[in-house]
Amino acid sequence: MWILFAFLSAFFAGITAILAKCGIKKTDSNIATAIRTIVVLIFAWAVVFIVGSQETILRIDAKSLVFLILSGIATGVSWLCYFKALQTGDINKVTPVDKSSTVLTIILAFVLFHEEITLIKGISVIMILTGTFLMIQKKNRRESRQL
Repeated sequence: MWILFAFLSAFFAGITAILAKCGIKKTDSNIATAIRTIVVLIFAWAVVFIVGSQETILRIDAKSLVFLILSGIATGVSWLCYFKALQTGDINKVTPVDKSSTVLTIILAFVLFHEEITLIKGISVIMILTGTFLMIQKKNRRESRQL
């Protein structure tokens, strides 16, 4: 079941970038991030109440709460940076760089949680980095005309 949710996450993240780029054409990126955050906040709490899990909030231990707060701060900073990058940059370059966070996540999971990095996973990480680099490179106009 996790794979379905992972693919849905990727799908919605993909359309998020397109919708965000459309929405920030004539809007300050910080205001756009604030509006997006309000919508996410309302939607997330609506889901909590729809599924009836609001009672479990009192069972969150202090350590978990600290990590969730830090995660929220990191998310907020990430969104602010992402929207500014989308507003000023080419979506076809911003998005691959943003998604290269996968590499950082894999490395941190190895260091912090001792998750395995197999040969295939290591090669894949290198391929992600290489692909990201290739996607953001500008071609020299002379080179592109000759091709």
